Amino acid sequence: MNMAHLGLAIDAPLVTPAAQNYRPRTWPPHRDFPIVIDADGKVVCQYGDPVWSLGLWANKPLSLDFGDGPPRANSSRISSANADLLRQITAWWLFGHKAVQRPMTLKHRFNTLRALFILCSNEGIAASELMRFPSVADTLPNVLAPSNANFVLMLLHTLYEQREQLGFTLLDREGLTRLEAAMPEHETHQTPYIPPRIWTYQVNRLRAFLECFHAHREGIEACYRFCLDAYAKNYGSLQNACVVESLASRNPFCFQSTSTGAITGAEYHGHFSHTARRFGIDGLLQQWCLGPEESQSDLQLRNLSTYMSMVGYVGTAYLLNFSLMRIQEAWSLRTDCLEIENDERFGPIYILHAETTKTIDDDDARWPTSPSVKVAVDAMACVARLRMICAEANPDVPITVEGIRNPHLVVRAYEPWASGTNENRASSVRAASKDYGTCIKTYPNLFDPEELRITVTDLQVARLVEPTLDGKTFAVGNIWPLAWHQLRRTGAVNMQASGLVSDASLQYLLKHATRAMSLYYGQGYSRARLNERARVTYIRTMYEVLGKEVARLFSDRFVSPHGEKRKAEILNLVDPNDSKKLTELAKSGKVSYRETLLGGCTNPVPCTIGCVENVALCGGGYGKSPCASILFDREKAPAIRQLGRVIASRLVEAQEGSPYRESLEAQQRTVENVLNVIESK
Repeated sequence: MNMAHLGLAIDAPLVTPAAQNYRPRTWPPHRDFPIVIDADGKVVCQYGDPVWSLGLWANKPLSLDFGDGPPRANSSRISSANADLLRQITAWWLFGHKAVQRPMTLKHRFNTLRALFILCSNEGIAASELMRFPSVADTLPNVLAPSNANFVLMLLHTLYEQREQLGFTLLDREGLTRLEAAMPEHETHQTPYIPPRIWTYQVNRLRAFLECFHAHREGIEACYRFCLDAYAKNYGSLQNACVVESLASRNPFCFQSTSTGAITGAEYHGHFSHTARRFGIDGLLQQWCLGPEESQSDLQLRNLSTYMSMVGYVGTAYLLNFSLMRIQEAWSLRTDCLEIENDERFGPIYILHAETTKTIDDDDARWPTSPSVKVAVDAMACVARLRMICAEANPDVPITVEGIRNPHLVVRAYEPWASGTNENRASSVRAASKDYGTCIKTYPNLFDPEELRITVTDLQVARLVEPTLDGKTFAVGNIWPLAWHQLRRTGAVNMQASGLVSDASLQYLLKHATRAMSLYYGQGYSRARLNERARVTYIRTMYEVLGKEVARLFSDRFVSPHGEKRKAEILNLVDPNDSKKLTELAKSGKVSYRETLLGGCTNPVPCTIGCVENVALCGGGYGKSPCASILFDREKAPAIRQLGRVIASRLVEAQEGSPYRESLEAQQRTVENVLNVIESK
């Protein structure tokens, strides 16, 4: 434990780095270490006290009862050993990684997890030994509030990730998987999972739009500024153009007589289509904004505003595809939202961050994402800054210096030719976001409806993830009803590389995003502060996907080198026609699973062989039988053959009698063994 990394983060006037209670000197803290100190320097409560009084921080009565003090009314008893473990966890939440900022946040976590320690105390075991008593762990859902199911799973998963710093483990991965399977459903109907083909299509179209924008970015910026200057010329100033109601005689993009211009001092540039052609964006606007019966000569200046608004929505959709953000969270992003952290081990890691008020929300509002989102952020920021030119010029628009310097990524249309009254454009209230389906209707050129039509394969894959899909809405031949919240759910599933998604282009698109998300959410390598609500979605999905990975092992795709009897022993096989029972068995966590080069490893304990750098020990290449826990995957046959070709090429140059050659020969025998098994059954 690096004590320098610990520190009290509670947002209260009495909490300062110089305070005696800011950082413990040891881990766990000594029993006399002060937790709360008043303004006079008097210690209110110490680490070893049976009750911590946090009222000075919360400005109201607030206490944490660890259950090992004098009996209290309506308070369950907790053994001394378990109370000390609960204190250590509570202190970790106070001083450790992602330390809480609000006393009520600490209270909520404490109350949520306290039931676990009461259960262990009643059963006469230490909470740190819960993994050794699965029958006790299996009763945990009975003492947890159903409304806290997701939250407690997130807390326990996070504590498991931080077990080395904490000093002990409550539940390991197998225990967490069993817990997730036994928990009540967190939603009556889970959010639909978008099938890979449809997901890939919409992402590719969003990307194509954004790349098209960047290819014409200079022309768009130049055209927009030219139009602003034209309005400023005809109205006397940009301010006048923004606040004066539109006058036909002042419209610079119309045909007026020379005498009219001479009288009014206005300058006219003819139909806007000529200006669009001059700046090289006529084809761009026609492609994305005009109907099939319209031509470039039909372009209007309002089409430029429509296109710029489209950038905001397309960019938002793209960001949601590569993060676990909600639409409200993405809607709050500003132009400086993309950060790049350079990790010594893993290289650049891209992070989106949104506004947050730390005294109100304990989340730091950060979402790891794919490097590909830069194309969206840059496009949206470009449009936002252009539109803020008019916002700054309009005295009726209530903006701040910060709003000008760092505007939201999505900004309403302030330009003088935009639709709507000046009063509406000057509103201090941001326009509400449209839902994804409305965006698709508003911008009909974005997607081809036929590409969104559900096929048999689409529906099969979607039902693998969410069997309770509404059969009327989600039916073969219907248009898939895309929605913002589906992007969040689909992202969580895809980032787990569940095996349900095999489309090569999807794997390519998600390649970097998957790795980044795994580092942050799954393996906990980063010190970045992450959004807890996103963690809840991701972690719950992670354990759901694990169950589905195990369920796949029951199919004929996986074979044991020791025969069907051994496979049945591994999987505790039941009636293969009882799909419900099979799913329950897979989700219960009773079968362990880890994907390897040869197939799937079902060894429930840590393995030193691993089948990562050398497959000989797993596959029987040294003259021994293959590992009893391995199942070979028929679909990996092409990859295994390729491995055989690589080994053969290396054998040509390997020195006779060398350990390297012996290893290669053993691996070559393994490849032959595996191919014989999967091709003969």
